[in-house]
Amino acid sequence: MSTTTKDGGSPDALERVVIIGSGPAGWTAAIYAARANLDPVCFVGLPKSDPAPVLPGGQLMLTTEVENYPGFPEGVTGPEMMTAFQQQAERFGTRVMHEDIVSCDFSSRPFTLTTSDERTIRTRAVIIATGAVANWLGLPNEMRLARSGGGVSACAVCDGALPAFRNRPLAVVGGGDTAMEEAAYLAKFGSSVHVIHRRGELRASKAMQDRVRSLPNIAFEWHSKVADVLGGDSIEAVLLEDLRSGEQRRLDVAGLFIAIGHSPATGFLAGSGVEQDDKGYVLLRHRDSRTNIEGVFAAGDVADPHYRQAVTAAGMGCQAAIDCERWLAAQGVH
Repeated sequence: MSTTTKDGGSPDALERVVIIGSGPAGWTAAIYAARANLDPVCFVGLPKSDPAPVLPGGQLMLTTEVENYPGFPEGVTGPEMMTAFQQQAERFGTRVMHEDIVSCDFSSRPFTLTTSDERTIRTRAVIIATGAVANWLGLPNEMRLARSGGGVSACAVCDGALPAFRNRPLAVVGGGDTAMEEAAYLAKFGSSVHVIHRRGELRASKAMQDRVRSLPNIAFEWHSKVADVLGGDSIEAVLLEDLRSGEQRRLDVAGLFIAIGHSPATGFLAGSGVEQDDKGYVLLRHRDSRTNIEGVFAAGDVADPHYRQAVTAAGMGCQAAIDCERWLAAQGVH
């Protein structure tokens, strides 16, 4: 089945399943859907740079070393992994579209999707796997070093155990539960962990605060913001600015971890009727991949504010494809 086009495609074309997104969840869903003979089409999205870099392939495209994904004993880079995922999906017949889905109409069946090229796609089922984007500080050197693997990261669990950070001074930006979890995790590896927070008190729960305060190698940099990230090929220090006095000082660190939250990529779902929580994450109410709309499934970080790992996203992509195949079969679609 081919998608409709503005310039000659069949107006009667009808997809069985459209996958929106191309990270571990999207590609795994594509692999399973293709092997189930559902002839999936995967919209991988377009590169974006504002307010933070977003690439087809998801957050792993900004990850230079992946050491915790099973099956890669020597590690693998994020881009290499996503290329392999895509090649495997294409091997089984997944069709890849380098466009965004900009709006969805789930009010009637078949569903109607609109692309960034103003194409209209009709489909029986949809798997949403658009992920979530880390919130960054927006500093040029921060993004340069994050892209190059120079010691700036938005995921301590992903990167904190790397040799470059072991027994070295590290820093975490943030004051909520996520930042405290990151700091506690990094304290197992770094010689010291500096928690940089704009206020004089934490926003984290008391239990998380108590856990972090009890660790001997945690220090707090209160009323401070990161004014710049210093270093050439790798981070050497951060320039801290006191938000009360405006004074700046250098803090030598070998790693900087940004823990100020994530934003799920769900803007295209506005008006679609898909239920989301107060932060925009897609709600899964059935302990599987089903959303509140029959025939619409979700997988990966777009529906997972807790784990946000490549392996859990891939697992959710598998679930979504299996749930989708079974739902389509129940509708008499094979």
